[in-house]
Amino acid sequence: MSLSKFESMLKTNEVYFFDAVEFETIVEHYLNIGKQSLAKKAVQLGLEQHPSSIQLKLMKVEILIFEDKLPEAIKMLSNIEAVEPHNDEVFIQKAIILSKKKKHTEAIAILKESLQYIEDPADIWSMIGMEYLYLDDFENARLNFAKCIEVDYEDYSSLYNIVYCFDMEENHEEAIRFLNAYLDRNPYCEVAWHQLGKQYFELGMFKEALTAFDYAVLIDDSFIGGYLEKAKTLEELKRYEEAIENYSVTLELDDPTAYAYVRIGECYEKLDNVNAAISFYKKAVHEDPLLDRGWILLTNACYNQENYQKALHYINKAIQIDEGNVLYWRRYGDINLKLGFYEEAVKAFNTCLALGDREIEIYVALADILLFLGEFNEALITLIKAKKTYKEFAEIEYRLCGLFMILGKEEYSLTHLQSALEIDFEYHTIIKELYPTVFDSEKVQDVVSKYNKAIQ
Repeated sequence: MSLSKFESMLKTNEVYFFDAVEFETIVEHYLNIGKQSLAKKAVQLGLEQHPSSIQLKLMKVEILIFEDKLPEAIKMLSNIEAVEPHNDEVFIQKAIILSKKKKHTEAIAILKESLQYIEDPADIWSMIGMEYLYLDDFENARLNFAKCIEVDYEDYSSLYNIVYCFDMEENHEEAIRFLNAYLDRNPYCEVAWHQLGKQYFELGMFKEALTAFDYAVLIDDSFIGGYLEKAKTLEELKRYEEAIENYSVTLELDDPTAYAYVRIGECYEKLDNVNAAISFYKKAVHEDPLLDRGWILLTNACYNQENYQKALHYINKAIQIDEGNVLYWRRYGDINLKLGFYEEAVKAFNTCLALGDREIEIYVALADILLFLGEFNEALITLIKAKKTYKEFAEIEYRLCGLFMILGKEEYSLTHLQSALEIDFEYHTIIKELYPTVFDSEKVQDVVSKYNKAIQ
């Protein structure tokens, strides 16, 4: 009634009288639904009618802090504190200001001081816990959230925070002990079973994790998070059909997600049902066209089926989303090689090098394509760059031998041939494969023959 009356007043510009409590209710309503401007207007009108209302002044402080008007908020708090020095909300707002100024230790001190004046300390313990989190003091944060749990065993926010602290400390065994003790007292808490399962999962204890997730979904058969984690665990246990069933449950419980489609697709791929996998990958990218993981999985599935045209289409989609991903460019290069699009393959492997992917396979592939295209000098430059990193590699030395010979630099060629033979004699057949005329030359045959005799 008071809310509709207040909104009517705003529309007509008439002034109605409300008692202070009514204004407090109106302001709280607007703050809760995020209508900051209306909350601000209600506080202003409330203080005009009730200038001595401490609660309305505190609400104004809250709005000032939200607007980042900290000096004005501090000044107003000082005036309130002079009238009510032990008001719990004064302590809270002072702590919030200190926290916003990144003075977390001082905020903790203020909150601890407030405990002697507050009847229900759970909210303060939670705030103290959050301040310790900002300081990365996970042990003290955890201890304060644990106090909240002791007061209210259904305070799941504090429960999550406690587990988060254990995770940050990488103390999964202690987390398991805590959660088991919690479940002894609150055995029908699906949230705790879910968190327990995640801890077992982190330790690779998949059977124990599966049991925990089973309890979570038994308690709440609409618990999507429980089904997802259960499905992931079943994947680890290589029980892919059951994993698919659990991912499918999540699709029935809520709107479909690209994540679930992708995981189902991967399960089908592990079951060697590639067509089903492709079907679900397509559903994933339909659900989320910007999911590059979906596009690359489609790419790889088509590549493995030797459907290179479709693979090229899908890898282009992945690269459009994440053009800095060297793995995508590698696959792009491989696909273009399969299709005989050599200039595009050169572009792909050059992009890999530009992005910092300097594996020997990239240099060698690029040099071989340039050789095929007759770009002998470019191929030589590529191998010389590779040699700066890979100083004694037969793959590079034999290729340098061939290129230098093609370019008429016989002395360099034979020097690299000698080095290559010393590194890996058996690999010398690569010359015949890549540079048949060089391999058949008398001088190359002579060096190979002499080295072979020397090592007999």
